[in-house]
Amino acid sequence: MRTALLLALGAALAASPALAGPVSLKADVADSDGRVTLGDLFDGAGGAAGMLVATRAGPTVVLDAGAVQMMARRAGLDWGNPNGLRRIVVRGGAAASAPAGRGNVEVLTWSRSLNAGEIVQPEDMVWGKAAGAPSDAPRDADAIIGMAARRPLREGASVSLRDVSAQQVIKAGEMVQITWSSGGITLSLQGKAMSAAAAGQTFNVQNPVSKKLIEAVATAPGQAVTGPEALRLKAAGPAQYAAR
Repeated sequence: MRTALLLALGAALAASPALAGPVSLKADVADSDGRVTLGDLFDGAGGAAGMLVATRAGPTVVLDAGAVQMMARRAGLDWGNPNGLRRIVVRGGAAASAPAGRGNVEVLTWSRSLNAGEIVQPEDMVWGKAAGAPSDAPRDADAIIGMAARRPLREGASVSLRDVSAQQVIKAGEMVQITWSSGGITLSLQGKAMSAAAAGQTFNVQNPVSKKLIEAVATAPGQAVTGPEALRLKAAGPAQYAAR
């Protein structure tokens, strides 16, 4: 009986792929033929390099990092995802190589040029290597996705938080509804926005009757609050409104 159990255990171990040494995600993830394989994603994939992970129909394909990690493990590869990535953006074309002596830091870079005001999509960023990272470089693409470009952004440049801001919900010159509430009492009025604002940002609204300016906080398209609720939102900061 003991011999039979040992034989069965040996067969089970032989059927399960042993985890190889740790592999690392390539800094510039790309495929050349529309077929994304483990070899396209990881350095040191070895015999599992040809295993198909996904197919790419457009310029890029976005992969779920957790699913990729599970697939790698099934193929015998150990990727620890040290940066805590949620998505992996794979672009078409051969992976670029960094100049000798440079490219020691992994950073998010823009995979295409963006115009001011454009909303950042998952496929707009890709991990790359650079000599250094911006002081406000995001660790996760989710911190940038859904935000609006503050200025024209160049393809290949490193991503920084100062590149983007929350999407604007108030346009300068439009009529907005301002709400004031406290102790169960709610008042509202219409006013003219004196500047554009993103959700969570403070801006001035002109009372059309008195012509006085009222400080308010934008909450939604055409909507703003003032009074105690505005103070609470200002203390919380605009980051809570960032789209994901």
